[in-house]
Amino acid sequence: MNELKKFDLAVIGGGTAGLVASRTAASFGAKVVLIEGNRLGGDCLWTGCVPSKALIAAANAATTARSSVSLGLSVSDVHVNFAQVMAHVQNAMQEIAPVDSAESLERDNIDVVIGKARFTGPHSVDVNGRELRFQQALIATGAAPALLDIPGIDAVDVVTSETFWNLRNPPQRLVLLGGGAVSCEIAQAMARLGAAVTLVHRGPRILPKEDDRASAIIRAALIADGVDVRTSCTAVSVTSSDRLAGTLSLDDGTALSFDRLFVALGRRPNTSGLNLQCVGVRRDEHGNIVVNSGMRTSNPRIWAAGDVTGLPQFTHTAGVNASVAATNAILGLTRTVDSTAIPRVTFTHPELGAVGLQARDAQAGVHRILTWDHAHVDRAVTEAKTAGYTQLIVDKRGRVLGGTVVGPRAGETLGEISLAVRKRLTTSDIASTTHAYPTYNDGLWSVAVADVRHRLGSGLAGAVTRALRRLRIARLS
Repeated sequence: MNELKKFDLAVIGGGTAGLVASRTAASFGAKVVLIEGNRLGGDCLWTGCVPSKALIAAANAATTARSSVSLGLSVSDVHVNFAQVMAHVQNAMQEIAPVDSAESLERDNIDVVIGKARFTGPHSVDVNGRELRFQQALIATGAAPALLDIPGIDAVDVVTSETFWNLRNPPQRLVLLGGGAVSCEIAQAMARLGAAVTLVHRGPRILPKEDDRASAIIRAALIADGVDVRTSCTAVSVTSSDRLAGTLSLDDGTALSFDRLFVALGRRPNTSGLNLQCVGVRRDEHGNIVVNSGMRTSNPRIWAAGDVTGLPQFTHTAGVNASVAATNAILGLTRTVDSTAIPRVTFTHPELGAVGLQARDAQAGVHRILTWDHAHVDRAVTEAKTAGYTQLIVDKRGRVLGGTVVGPRAGETLGEISLAVRKRLTTSDIASTTHAYPTYNDGLWSVAVADVRHRLGSGLAGAVTRALRRLRIARLS
């Protein structure tokens, strides 16, 4: 690479946000350099979405084999080979990795530099002693698992979402701290694979950001799979003699023995070593890079996207926000990110998907909460998986403002609800669209049809409907 080459955009970080930003900018003809300190692909590929879903797939297969009696099938013994399960996880990552490789990026006319980046001036970064110059920069360095600070923690090799995938031997007793999506997914998967699992959460219920009923269904599912769910408990100390196994003490006086301790207590932004003060990039009290609605930082020539910004930390938001940032940077546009329809899915069994306005935030007299239990969804009945529901939050005109789905493949149904929220569609729009039958998506169509019938039978619409009916009967008499 030419040492004197000046790039239109220097992207720091090779995870989802950095990859999308680089490819977006390059597609506009910009000269782009992508700087990554470790390996391309980021959390989603190596420590998040891909490995966790591969693990969940294996766990689901084991549970399906064990629980087929209700469907007329009997499996005498299910043996879990944990080493082979983790090999499957690694294979999934390796199969996807070429898409994010340096070779793939270079084919898209993106220069790739491996090393730690540090701002040295308004138009320059140092990467392992080498200066790279740029017109604009985009920071996409992501975030890392938050650390636990309690007495004795330094004596334990704590497992996080970053290090869990290095395990080759299954922990017999796994204790997880945290009640969010990551903790719930790993807890259920490992219980299904045969581990004795305890989940500890300091709040009164797991998945506290979700609907109360949804949280209760997931808790019941975890317990049914053998997870010991402890809520309203806080870890106060830990002891260990071999850095792996030990005892975790809780504030309620109980003690939990473990072979491995998994911590999932949130994430902290990766900004250490960037020398942000050199370029006047402001951070908030949590260390997140502050951006405006167009993903611009306090320095007008520097942008940021992904988990480092503190915005909702999902792969899909990282990609969309990075695209907005790169487009604005290279084309000088003023696109803004849309925060009204950000979907989120917890990939437990059943899945839990939510987007937009939720029931707890609905206002009486302004919003209506529409719910359809999956006991009345024929596909759920045929598969004996009726412990779920589809819920929409609508305004007086029937416009969809948000929703929650709990059930198999809830994430797929959530896509249609997200589109409805984004485009301000109504339940009439959903009801008048032919949906395939029988699918779990039938819950969404059914709740929309029920709402349309309700609106046609009440108020002015109801009066008009009744008048038309009487007129029609009179004409036919």
